[in-house]
Amino acid sequence: MTPKIPGGRILSRAILLLAILSVCSLFTFAQEPFATPSPSPTPTSKVDNSEKNLFKNVLSDQKAIWTAPFHLSREDAAWALPLTGATLTLIATDRHTAGELVENGDHPDQFRTSQKISEIGSFYTTGTVAGVFYLVGHFKHNARAQETGILLAETMIDGGIVGGVLKLATQRERPIKDDASGEFWDGGSSFPSGHAINAWSVATILSQEYGKDRPLLRLGLYGLATTVSVTRYTGHKHFLSDVLVGSAIGYGVGRYVYQRRHDGSLDQSKTNTISKVFQSRFFPTVMPEYSPRAGTYGAALGWSF
Repeated sequence: MTPKIPGGRILSRAILLLAILSVCSLFTFAQEPFATPSPSPTPTSKVDNSEKNLFKNVLSDQKAIWTAPFHLSREDAAWALPLTGATLTLIATDRHTAGELVENGDHPDQFRTSQKISEIGSFYTTGTVAGVFYLVGHFKHNARAQETGILLAETMIDGGIVGGVLKLATQRERPIKDDASGEFWDGGSSFPSGHAINAWSVATILSQEYGKDRPLLRLGLYGLATTVSVTRYTGHKHFLSDVLVGSAIGYGVGRYVYQRRHDGSLDQSKTNTISKVFQSRFFPTVMPEYSPRAGTYGAALGWSF
């Protein structure tokens, strides 16, 4: 048991409130797209979001994230107040909701299944997704795929830093400890959910890169991120407030990074489709075949090596 620090809970509540305001303000800031210049015959400078600037970009992101509460405007209240109110309400009711989950569904199989599903949001899984996009883009000379990999890495680093700071600052116990009391400043690492941050970071970047004109793809990506978040709760790994704040961080940071780093010139190319991201010699070409004379039809598979 970590020794109690005098006044620690008061301090943790203050840090918690500042953190929620930071998340909410970044979340609201991410709703407003950055202004794009009007078309001009003169070429504009290309956005430099290459991997060599990753560290510098992350530092810039962190400054924006932690100073976001000081830039809130009256218009931001439409997003900040509901999200802040929902978070504080869930924190107040977390012990009850987590306790009800155990009492009404104390089935080890349910917990194990939820925990396995939620591993989709682990750093190993989401980091692999970022690496695959970057490597495919690099070796296949696909600028959008390479940008996607870099932005995924930047978003997950940003989210990891924010989540790590909040975990260290709040030290909230996991639901499995002390009858799901959810105490802050008690040596835990429950607030917020890192898996939810990762899942929503990936879903947001992929949705922005490839789902703007594909509503079903966006629905699938955000649905998967929601599934990861919910299973962190049903798997008894996090409280509902942990999951909500983690999801908001992942979404808000993802939107922010995309709007700041995305190279708009990629949107002018009609060849950058999601199918081309995975086009390689390992995937076959399917060609339909039909012979009117013989009355036969079928399909031919071909690989190019």
